[in-house]
Amino acid sequence: MTESSYVLILDFGSQYTQLIARRVREASVYCEIHPFSHGVDAIQQKRPAAVILSGGPASVYGLDSPQLDPRILQQDLPVLGICYGLQAIAHVLGGTVEPAVQREYGRANLSYVNRDSVLLEGITEGALIWMSHGDKVVRLPAGFSTSASTPDTAVAAFESEDHRIAGVQFHPEVVHTPQGETIIRNFLYKIALLKPEWTMASFIQTTCREVRERVGDAHAVAALSGGVDSSVMVALLHRAIGDRLHPIFVNNGVLRKNEAEEVLSTFRDQLHIDLHYVNAADRFLAKLAGVEDPEEKRKIIGEEFIGVFEQEAAKFPNVKFLAQGTLYPDVIESVSFKGGPSATIKSHHNVGGLPDRMVLELIEPLRELFKDEVRVLGAQLGLPDSIIWRHPFPGPGLAIRVLGEVTADRVALLQEADAIAMEEIRKAGLYRDIWQAFLVLLPVRSVGVMGDERTYEYVAALRAVEATDGMTADWFKIPWEVMATISNRIINEVRGINRVVYDISSKPPSTIEWE
Repeated sequence: MTESSYVLILDFGSQYTQLIARRVREASVYCEIHPFSHGVDAIQQKRPAAVILSGGPASVYGLDSPQLDPRILQQDLPVLGICYGLQAIAHVLGGTVEPAVQREYGRANLSYVNRDSVLLEGITEGALIWMSHGDKVVRLPAGFSTSASTPDTAVAAFESEDHRIAGVQFHPEVVHTPQGETIIRNFLYKIALLKPEWTMASFIQTTCREVRERVGDAHAVAALSGGVDSSVMVALLHRAIGDRLHPIFVNNGVLRKNEAEEVLSTFRDQLHIDLHYVNAADRFLAKLAGVEDPEEKRKIIGEEFIGVFEQEAAKFPNVKFLAQGTLYPDVIESVSFKGGPSATIKSHHNVGGLPDRMVLELIEPLRELFKDEVRVLGAQLGLPDSIIWRHPFPGPGLAIRVLGEVTADRVALLQEADAIAMEEIRKAGLYRDIWQAFLVLLPVRSVGVMGDERTYEYVAALRAVEATDGMTADWFKIPWEVMATISNRIINEVRGINRVVYDISSKPPSTIEWE
C-alpha cells in the first residue's frame, strides 16, 4: 500500500459499510474502515488519498447520533458522502437537513440536474438507484450544487464547485443500484485521481511483510478447521513465517462426517504442511451437554478452542500468537466493526466467542476480506480447488446445526444426513453453483410410517443458498428430482430421521445459519 492508493472509509453505522469497501477493492484501490470517531486521527496517522463517509440509521439532529468532525472536511482531501454521509456533510457545512414527509426506501429513478457532474459521468438518465433514508437535504451548503434528483428527493446527489466533495442520498454500493460501481469508480479515478494498483498479489506481499514485522522471531499457532478461510490463512502465514507457524487442527466432536481424516490427508500428504492434530471431541461434547441456547454454544466452543490452543501452544517454542481465519462477514455480524456503531446481529466463535483474557495475541490476516476474495487469494497461493471451493462451515460446527441440546447421537445423525445431501448435490453438478448447503437437525419429532410401523423420529431441514459474499443470500432452487433423491435416501438410510423439509428463506430477513 502507498499513500496514493489508500482510501479511508468512516463507518457511521451502516450495515452496508463493508460493501463500500468491497466496491473500492473491486476497483483495485486499497481501503480501510475506521469508526467515524477515529476520522481525524486516522487521517493524520494513515494519510489517505480520499475519504468515504458511510450511511447510517441515525438522524444528524439526533441526540446520540454520530457526528462528522468538521476537521475532516478541512484536510483538502476528496470526500464522498453516502446517504447519512451526504447529510452529515450538508449539516456540518451549513446546509439544512429535515425529516422527509415519507421515508424513502427501495427503488427510484435518477434524473440529471447538472450534466457537468463528474461523480455521475456516464450514468444514464433515469438510472435505477436504491434509496433508504428518513431525512433529506432541503438546502445546500454554500459552494455546492445539485447534481441529480428523484421524484421524491430534490437533492439525490450534490458536488462542491471544484467537485472535490460530493455526496449521494442513495446507496451506490448495493447491487440494487446497477450503475453504482461507475459512481464509485468516478470518485476514485476522476475525483480522487487514484490508480487501480491494489491486487491480491499486492495484498499477499503487504500482509506477509506486516506479519513478519509483528511476529519477529516468535512462533505462532494457527487454528485450522479445514475450511477455505482457515486453510487460506494457514497457507498465507506459512509463506510469511514458514516453519515458525504451527497449524493445529482440533477435532471438536461436531465436525462433518470423515472431516478429520480428510483434513489430515490434505495438509500432510498434498500440501506437505506439518499439521498438529488434537482429538478433543469428548472435551467439547461434555461442555456442551445440556446447553440449548445458540449463543451459549458459541461462547463455550470459543472458550474451549482457546483453552486447547493455549495448552497445545505450550508444546512449541516461543509461541506468542494465535492465528485465525476471521473474515469481514464474521466481524460485521458479531461486533461493531473496529469500534464503530454498526448493529450487532450474532456472535461468532472466533470473534465474539473469545474469552476476556487470553495468553496469546491474535493474528487475523483475512479480517477485511470477503469469501470470494479469499478464494482468489487461495488460488494465488496454490491451494487445490477441493479446498478453495469448499462450502463455508461455521466455527461452532454442527453444534449450531443441531438445534437444541448437542449430543453425540444427534451429531452422528446429522453427519450421516449431511453427507448424503452433499453427495447428491455433487452428483447433480450443483456444488459449485451453490454458495452454501447443509442439513439442520430440528429439536422436534414427527410421526411417520415405515414398514407398516409407526415411527416418531427427528425432522431434518435442508438449506441451500446462492450468494456472492454472504452478506445477502437467496435460497437456491434445487431441482425437485434432486431434492426427492436426497429426502428418500436420508429417510431410508439414516435411522432416526423420518422427515426432510426445505428452507426457502432469504437473507435478510433470515440468516444463512439457523443459529
